[in-house]
Amino acid sequence: MAAGPRPPAPEKPWPVRPEILFPLFAPITSLPGVGPRNGRLLEGLAGPHVVDLVWHLPRELVDRRFSPTVAEAPAGRIATLTVRVVAHKPAPDKRRPHRVICEDETGRITLVYFHARGDYLTRLLPENDTRVVSGRVEHYAGAPQIAHPDHVVPLEEAESVRTIEPVYPLAGGLTARVVQRAVAAALERVPDLPEWQDDAFLRRNGWVSWKQAVLDAHAPQSGAALEPAAPSHMRLAYDELLANQLTLLIMRNTAKAAPGRAIDGDRGLTRKALAALPFSLTGAQVQASREIRADMAAPSRMLRLLQGDVGSGKTIVAFFAMLNVVECGGQAAIMAPTEILARQHFDTIEPLAQAVGVQAVLLTGRDKGAARLSLLASLESGEVPLAIGTHALFQEDVRFKDLMLAVIDEQHRFGVHQRLALASKGKGADMLVMTATPIPRTLTLTAYGDLDVSRLTEKPAGRKPVDTRVMAADRLDQVVAAVERALSHAAKVYWVCPLVEDSEVLDLAAAEERFAHLKQRLGADRVVLVHGRMKAAEKDAAIRRFAEGPPAVLVATTVIEVGVDVPDATVMVVEHAERFGLAQLHQLRGRIGRGERASTCLLLYAPPLGETARSRLGVMRDTDDGFVIAEQDLKLRGAGELLGTRQSGLPHFRLADLGAHGDLMATARDDARLILEKDPDLTGPRGAALRVLLYLFERDAAVLNLRSG
Repeated sequence: MAAGPRPPAPEKPWPVRPEILFPLFAPITSLPGVGPRNGRLLEGLAGPHVVDLVWHLPRELVDRRFSPTVAEAPAGRIATLTVRVVAHKPAPDKRRPHRVICEDETGRITLVYFHARGDYLTRLLPENDTRVVSGRVEHYAGAPQIAHPDHVVPLEEAESVRTIEPVYPLAGGLTARVVQRAVAAALERVPDLPEWQDDAFLRRNGWVSWKQAVLDAHAPQSGAALEPAAPSHMRLAYDELLANQLTLLIMRNTAKAAPGRAIDGDRGLTRKALAALPFSLTGAQVQASREIRADMAAPSRMLRLLQGDVGSGKTIVAFFAMLNVVECGGQAAIMAPTEILARQHFDTIEPLAQAVGVQAVLLTGRDKGAARLSLLASLESGEVPLAIGTHALFQEDVRFKDLMLAVIDEQHRFGVHQRLALASKGKGADMLVMTATPIPRTLTLTAYGDLDVSRLTEKPAGRKPVDTRVMAADRLDQVVAAVERALSHAAKVYWVCPLVEDSEVLDLAAAEERFAHLKQRLGADRVVLVHGRMKAAEKDAAIRRFAEGPPAVLVATTVIEVGVDVPDATVMVVEHAERFGLAQLHQLRGRIGRGERASTCLLLYAPPLGETARSRLGVMRDTDDGFVIAEQDLKLRGAGELLGTRQSGLPHFRLADLGAHGDLMATARDDARLILEKDPDLTGPRGAALRVLLYLFERDAAVLNLRSG
């Protein structure tokens, strides 16, 4: 049989990284003077590559140009002095220092060294020689001295010391000198890279080239040069934000290019479900449902984020999207990060599904044996159209007959591969991602720029605002008495224990201590404890006991998900509220105010309060709008400090400060969109430079998507 035509040879893949960047991605230990020990410490401080030191910008500066005489040198100030070495006084024992007596025409000063080798110091400071010495002057027993001078050089090298010197963030075991030398060595490797920014845009902003911006950022000549608004910082921040936005849009374009299906049902089930609802949808829910339905009706895949505050009704919106799928003969699944949340979704959806004659099932890791096999068979046959579950849904043995929609709740709790694993169980399945974490618009672009966004900005009708009060922790007895009064009116109470030194063990100890105290005051049968070290089944059982009674007080640490819907819960007490971020305080407060009764949140703090903590608690007292709170959190603490950022899937920026550079993000978004409209595969002259930018910020996956997409 004759062989058919050979398939075309695959295109040669782009190199892993352009050669021009090789010096920047060499290991830190390749720098001169950086051995294995300091290499490990520098890697812990900045990262494993030379480029990580390039991104490690100074946070303050020292002006060593002040060169008084010894007599004029004031205590507490850094001074650069020209002195003659008079005599050495070696340390008489290990506890006392080696002293070097120096002088100029106006007086004497002592240089003090603890635990230093005498032979090294006599070479560094030979008697009768002149030296230039720089360090902080102090007065001890009425005489001036400098302990461990920062610089000691011969007179001919004086100008190398009399400069404005950058001061870098340090980590344990590293000295300022080691970091300065390592950064200086890294900067010598910075290449001239092709310009990826538009020339007119650079001129309009007064920005220099990338290399010059890097060098300027490491050589600040004033305090203003350290600020996020300094031109060098703005240029570098914009480069990083542009890399972020290009990456997200490339990934989005790749996903959108994959075949999708138009899903547009006859609305029969939707109308029945609307009639069965015991309440009316809010305007925001109606608008979000329209946006989702329009996306699903398009032939390309839906990639949409549904952002809604705690209790804004995201599950109902997702349910109507799922019904649209059932009307078209397909299946839909909703995946939540914990069994508690999955069960909560099921409890909301299942009665409504029953009312319209649609079957829904709950699948968690707890399902075993014959019951699990039966459930899996019903999904594979298509007999059951709606599945709600945990990560158990994307396990290999779970198969759907025709999965058209994957809904991911609190997606930041899942890895991207897990999100894709569920979507891949359908052919071109639409994806709806939900989050109750209020995220400022700027951060939404950085984290979810590959998704269209719908926002639920209204609370369902009948929800009463929570009365939030801020009080000092020394009024604890009054708070316990108020809780006791609330219990007499059949209220249920959440009591959240403080975060203790970022330690789950200490968190638990604090919770157990409060649990014992409240049992003694309120009665052993009225209080239940939940913490992160309990097994999932134990947590579920404790929370169920709280929801159903008799326990009426749930004492909890914050390392667990306590997102149960308990309408009778009307009181929330948070101890040491000043230790929590605004976003987390808002999430906690959202556990109450879910019924028709008035609710109260008591935020206890330990005085004195710092300015930021005072502002944060003031915001909590003044508003319950999650999006307003998120924007305030960003202003107060910056993106890197937003509580939960590390867990939330939000990107970590090395150069961009989203509190200060929010306007640049919107510009980068528009720029990235225009770039990819003109040159989708980045093959033109600017496109080639932009590929270098993507590799520089380690967005390699985006470049690979350009080839495969």
